[in-house]
Amino acid sequence: MIIETANKDDLREILALQKLAYQSEAELYDDHSIPPLTQTIDGIEADFGSYLFLKAIINGRIAGSVRAYMNQATCLVGRLIVHPNLQNQGIGTKLLKAIESHFSGARRFELFTGYISEKNIHLYVKNGYREFRREQASRNILMVFMEKIALDDHEN
Repeated sequence: MIIETANKDDLREILALQKLAYQSEAELYDDHSIPPLTQTIDGIEADFGSYLFLKAIINGRIAGSVRAYMNQATCLVGRLIVHPNLQNQGIGTKLLKAIESHFSGARRFELFTGYISEKNIHLYVKNGYREFRREQASRNILMVFMEKIALDDHEN
């Protein structure tokens, strides 16, 4: 597996994978109107202008992706996706570590997932993230916001 920066030519394949990967989330919450499923090619191209996109390539195909950007000292991580047939093989962890490495100057990392997305929450906790807030996103979805502090704050 190779993890590298995605380019604009990868966006259609990443968007198709995103829609495939988020089907299980839509079914879990009985909500097929979640933003990852309704995003358009124009929307992902707009994201590409402000996010760093990474892709995981296996046998010449994009098997996973993650995107992030800096907001002051916080790296906001989003849309960590892995092809459903390739989940639970460490690809998500490698993508998460790679995006953190790209933003090594961040003081903290932040991401969110749905409150009953147990596999996602387990992955993030395993990688050092802790819940710090919950927010109602829609009638069916309560989002769990998680953070990982990158620097030792004991000096403050």
